Amino acid sequence: MSDLRLAGGADVHAETEVRRSRFITLLRRVGDEEAARALVTDARNGYPDARHHCSAFIVEVAGANRVERSSDDGEPAGTAGMPILEVLRASGLTDVAAVVVRYFGGIKLGTGGLVRAYSEAVRAALAGAPRVRLEHLGLWEVDLPHADAGRVEAELHGRGVQVAGAAYAGTGVRLTLASADGATLTSLLASLTSGVAHPRAVGSTVVEHPI
Repeated sequence: MSDLRLAGGADVHAETEVRRSRFITLLRRVGDEEAARALVTDARNGYPDARHHCSAFIVEVAGANRVERSSDDGEPAGTAGMPILEVLRASGLTDVAAVVVRYFGGIKLGTGGLVRAYSEAVRAALAGAPRVRLEHLGLWEVDLPHADAGRVEAELHGRGVQVAGAAYAGTGVRLTLASADGATLTSLLASLTSGVAHPRAVGSTVVEHPI
């Protein structure tokens, strides 16, 4: 499973022109097939007078093979949807959908020309698309006395451990920590608290790092 995604937020747009035909590409990060198909609907609504709205998407499915789909939307078979999908595959991204809207310019491009044009349209959009890499971390809770909590939290920050939360109650503080390595975290806390603090696994989280 790839950990590379488009950054969240607005759709990525790019426009290219080949022999008077305009190709407008929309890229969107999506979480499922329904969201991917919604991008196609949005493209049809946004460019209702275009001749073609060709598309492809790649979506991860937990515990199953990822889903890949493509559509030529009236272009000759294999000249639009599959080239779009191949460029998405080559990018390493997943949970991504692309639609390329074509306004015909009056000059036929031929099958090879269409493949190149649709491929280049998606590459142009990807070239300027912000990306993030996902990091999968475990979540851990540890209880500390007030007298030690500030020092321990500062030490954890200094050693690259993410403190995801702090809850103050009674005489103690409960820290929620995010770490990729529970054994290392346990050893670190033991060294910082003379073996008193023992973290408990409570779940997982995903952190996005811009690249």
